[in-house]
Amino acid sequence: MPRSHRETINRIVGLLAVFVIAFGSVSLIRYFQRGGSWADIKDRLGFGQDDSRYAPEYYTLSAEAPLDFGDVELLGRLNQEYAKLTEAVVPSVVSINTESFHTQQMRDLWGRTQLRRFSSTGQGSGVIVTHEGHVITNYHVIAGQQKISVTTHGGKEVPAQIIGEDQFLDIAVLKLEGGGPYRPLKFGDSSAVQVGQMVFAVGNPFGLGETVTQGIISAKERSLSDSQRDLFQTDAAINPGNSGGPLVNLRGEIIGINVAIFSPDRENPGFQGVGFSIPSNDARDSLEQILNRGQPVRGYLGVQMRDLDPYVRRALRYPSGPGAMVTGVVPGSPAEQAGLRAKDVILSYNGQVIQSYAQLFAMVQGSEVGDVADITIWRAASQLKLAAVIAESSPSNGTASLDSSQAEQIERVLKAIGVEVRGLSIPERMRGYRGVVVTGVRPQSLAEGRLQVGDMIYAINGARFSTAVDFFMKLAASAAEQETQMQLLRGGEMVQLMLPQVK
Repeated sequence: MPRSHRETINRIVGLLAVFVIAFGSVSLIRYFQRGGSWADIKDRLGFGQDDSRYAPEYYTLSAEAPLDFGDVELLGRLNQEYAKLTEAVVPSVVSINTESFHTQQMRDLWGRTQLRRFSSTGQGSGVIVTHEGHVITNYHVIAGQQKISVTTHGGKEVPAQIIGEDQFLDIAVLKLEGGGPYRPLKFGDSSAVQVGQMVFAVGNPFGLGETVTQGIISAKERSLSDSQRDLFQTDAAINPGNSGGPLVNLRGEIIGINVAIFSPDRENPGFQGVGFSIPSNDARDSLEQILNRGQPVRGYLGVQMRDLDPYVRRALRYPSGPGAMVTGVVPGSPAEQAGLRAKDVILSYNGQVIQSYAQLFAMVQGSEVGDVADITIWRAASQLKLAAVIAESSPSNGTASLDSSQAEQIERVLKAIGVEVRGLSIPERMRGYRGVVVTGVRPQSLAEGRLQVGDMIYAINGARFSTAVDFFMKLAASAAEQETQMQLLRGGEMVQLMLPQVK
């Protein structure tokens, strides 16, 4: 190395040494000024203590519990029984994972239109109810999903196929493919359930896996909408992901299928001590109908109804009291054959007092096809007793009063628009939403490029609607005559769009 280079290096090293010494000296002076000592410095550097001379602390842990098992014998047995119940029930509960795909038109920087594919995942719970591997869950867990898989108690992921759906009750039936033997849970009698009795909710909240919560039946006969049968209310913790799991009694029998929670936060719902479950008798009835016929069977009477408000009471001169008014009777229906007329007030159905038209519809739909229903009515200040033979509900019942040309016109318009929808699930209604959700858009239809799967349509030309049937009737009536304005929610944002007239 040349001498000049060595001299340069030596100067640099010397300057660094001077800097370190000066920095260290200043730091020590400031340290001593703040009250430090050499002993503290040695301790910090590890020279001030000898590990080999450390004296262990003396300590004594408690060897006795505060209470003997004999002092809490009842609680001890209860604790063991809780564990035994959980061990018996959990193997029959499954986690359900879903995935759906949809496409969306996007424009790049040059204005070119491209289709992008998106996927979204969901989670829910279910319970095995047959030795063959049939699983009950909620319809809203699997609605519109293209891929469904089930994770069993042992952690095994099993594909599943949809056997049938009951949108009215929010029930779906799946069947596990392969595997087995399966360990089903027995249905209990939900009509024997009492307010205050102890229950356990089992499910897969937030995708965490098997979870058991304990509570009581807080109330019975809770109705969340005009198209939903009465539900159980419970304070057993139910959270997102618990939907479709069982609510069981102390014998491990299914007395309900968990379906919804009440939460004031629409976008981030969380358990507030109020959960709802579909009674097991209704769930079992739906299951058996789906397994036997592929679809649920509902009773049909053939009336249009409205509740009694002060205006209606004055118009009818109907005194205060319960009931619901008939506004129309479908020609050829069981109601017409029984002698029901517009402006009749239905007071009771099979001996049960009617408080609202929603209650009456729920009772009719829950009746067996062919049953003779005893109906008490008020007509022109007199009470009459009628008998109606309940028929089977079908899609054509709602348009039975239309002539063939009207029905053909509606079918042509709806086919041109090309949109498929479903009614809202119970959790969606619990969050305050109203309307229908788009489940499909037919290629090369008027709705293509305008509507998207997942859109929640809540109004047509500013008019609200409550069911999918109402939606289609309003849509067909409007689109046949004019451009149709739709109000909807998409990704949490309000959107308005126009559908062209069907010509």
